Amino acid sequence: MEKRVMSHFGWEKKVMGPSPSIKDKVQLSTITPNFVVARYKNGKIIKGSTYNFNPHGEVFHIVPREKEAEKIFEVSFSELKAVFFVKSLEGRRDHVPSKIVFEEDEKTKERTTVKVIFLDGETMVGTTQVYNIERNGFFIHPIDEDCNNLRVFVMANAIKHLEVRK
Repeated sequence: MEKRVMSHFGWEKKVMGPSPSIKDKVQLSTITPNFVVARYKNGKIIKGSTYNFNPHGEVFHIVPREKEAEKIFEVSFSELKAVFFVKSLEGRRDHVPSKIVFEEDEKTKERTTVKVIFLDGETMVGTTQVYNIERNGFFIHPIDEDCNNLRVFVMANAIKHLEVRK
């Protein structure tokens, strides 16, 4: 039997051994979590923490926010729309998104501004430091600083239309 354990570099496979417990997989005391909301192309949403997100990988794992949960979700990038790195898993239901105009201002002068329209019609405006169509996705930093999102990893295959302003 194969055992998978968490290291600072992601999941590692160890050959022969008993099935790992949640404590083997995630050592909460030694790794700082990222709070994330994974949104799938089919509308499914998973909220929790991740310890091994790698934008160049094929999968990563989310520990659900419920403390009693024993299941860790393996998330495949190929099924995702985007991964939202958030300030709080509860979100801000009272936040009214500001009307972001897709034009250059002082905050965005040093970065590339992008407007993403997803396949499901959702629109997002933000800045990015690196955009390469050959990659699986790229990070966007929201211009609306009052929103709950710190950054968003957008999957390239979930984009219907993309505008780029340098």
